[in-house]
Amino acid sequence: MPRPTKQSPERGDARARLLEAARDVIRAKGFAGTSVDDLCRAADVTKGAFFHHFASKEALGVAAAEFWTQEVTPFFAAAPYHQPADALDRVLAYVAFRKAMIAGDLYEFTCLVGTLAQEVHASAPDIRDACGRSIFGHAATLEADIEQARRDHGITTSGWSAQSLARHTQAVLQGGFVLAKAGNDPDLARESLDHLDRYIRHLFHVAEERAA
Repeated sequence: MPRPTKQSPERGDARARLLEAARDVIRAKGFAGTSVDDLCRAADVTKGAFFHHFASKEALGVAAAEFWTQEVTPFFAAAPYHQPADALDRVLAYVAFRKAMIAGDLYEFTCLVGTLAQEVHASAPDIRDACGRSIFGHAATLEADIEQARRDHGITTSGWSAQSLARHTQAVLQGGFVLAKAGNDPDLARESLDHLDRYIRHLFHVAEERAA
């Protein structure tokens, strides 16, 4: 995922620093494993400042999911996978771009909203819904290219839609992150994306040698 430069304690307001801390600490430790004290320490703010900005840890979770969406939306909008002229090449370039992002420590490339959704989907519906808006909203950005690729390749009635394939890309990504965590091995996530690339090529009846 994008790695914005962390602000020093002297820069930015307390709310922004708490959201940045939540982005990183929750990915590393999980929501349940992250305490308010952890967040205050990472953000270099007092507990009083925390509760001035957030009524509860759950309120911070909702805001953190929304903050994540605000960060990643322009990052992906400016990414190079939009450059190919051919729609299918753009879809395949997206998969390659996501694979290239798998670098660094596990928490650095995994997804905050995916982590939160897995952990709190039953216990904190407001956080779950904020995560859902983020994940499904990002998936929706792929739909136009997938639909154009369907038209370009004459695919009309094959039992799947641009929307369903866009969602499937996120299922593979999030599942790959889980495998990488479970196996403590980023290559497990890369392997999942290699399979996604092959699957998409199969759907569109193109050879694996096609440039992405």
